[in-house]
Amino acid sequence: MTRTGQQRALVGAKIFDGDVIKEGFAVILDGETIRSVLPEDTVPAGCPIVTLNGGLLTPGFIDVQVNGGGGLLFNNNPTIETIGVIAKAHRQFGTTGFLPTLISDSFDTMRLACDAVQLALQENTPGVLGVHLEGPFLNKKRKGVHDADFIRAFETEIFQLMPEDSLGKNILTLAPETLPSGTVRRLIEQGLKVCAGHTAGTYEEIRAALDEELSGFTHLFNAMTPMESRAPGVVGAALEDDESYCGIIADGFHIHPATLKVAIAAKKRGRMMLVTDAMPSVGSQHKAFKIYGQEIIVDGGRCTTRDGVLAGSDLDMIGAVRNCVDLLDLPLEEALRMASLYPATFLQLDEELGRIGSSYRADLVHLSDDLVVQETWIRGESEKHGL
Repeated sequence: MTRTGQQRALVGAKIFDGDVIKEGFAVILDGETIRSVLPEDTVPAGCPIVTLNGGLLTPGFIDVQVNGGGGLLFNNNPTIETIGVIAKAHRQFGTTGFLPTLISDSFDTMRLACDAVQLALQENTPGVLGVHLEGPFLNKKRKGVHDADFIRAFETEIFQLMPEDSLGKNILTLAPETLPSGTVRRLIEQGLKVCAGHTAGTYEEIRAALDEELSGFTHLFNAMTPMESRAPGVVGAALEDDESYCGIIADGFHIHPATLKVAIAAKKRGRMMLVTDAMPSVGSQHKAFKIYGQEIIVDGGRCTTRDGVLAGSDLDMIGAVRNCVDLLDLPLEEALRMASLYPATFLQLDEELGRIGSSYRADLVHLSDDLVVQETWIRGESEKHGL
């Protein structure tokens, strides 16, 4: 890893600035931030040059749903050390910002997870932006791999567990139909992002939550009521709404590519973001792990219980970007926005992340022409990969 506080110019690669791909430009870094983007032939004299030798320089990827990586699951050991291992595992695939994600568990484990994230933020663990609690206020009818024993009615203690501004950017995934009226709005006013997930809600129940400013939908299509001709369900409400965001797992297993194409076309542009829902197998040679003591099998990139229930994913962010291009026929620029700018906007961090421009944080990814991560920068610190 390279740390430097001086200015330096990154040259020799195309640049995707969040809007368009540019050629012949340099990115001037100044410590943790980007000072400017200017033509390569106007780099100030005396500024150190870093030559990237082709490829594409893009904003760093942001993943709001990361359960594990590097062989570790956050639930099994919710510590700052676990967060560091997960961060390193995902960084090699272009993730420079993420939310460690805890699935439904005891209140004590939830507290440990939040304490670990708070400590990680205080110690500037690279890439940590906040925490995502996926549960436990879910609907058992759509529990997926979540342990039904941990799914429970809403507890007001969550307001003390996730106080405003102490844990960075935070998401709480819940089933809105299980909550007292007005609860979503109260949580939003607390500073949380509230997403619907693992929900058996009707279209009308989800519309009521959207009226309370529900922020988004966790892994759209999965563990929620589908869209039918006379019952739009959660999916119909999600695609109809222009303000909310949808996380999608583009691994080819969770959602059929044709379904994803239709959904992306239906949703307002800028509101679909890539997530991995990643498990410990990402960035690890060990492709088996346990959740709640239950063995999970990873076969060909698909994570399931022995009964065939999907249990997160073996997906990484650059893999999701490639799938958007190869399976969904999306332009590369849009796939990159779904991995960077759109999640940054969702988290209200788009004035510092998700673009390559003056005063933006120096969180960057250098990709080869065949979309393999070569190098990453987090707050200006570089780390080489894939060489």
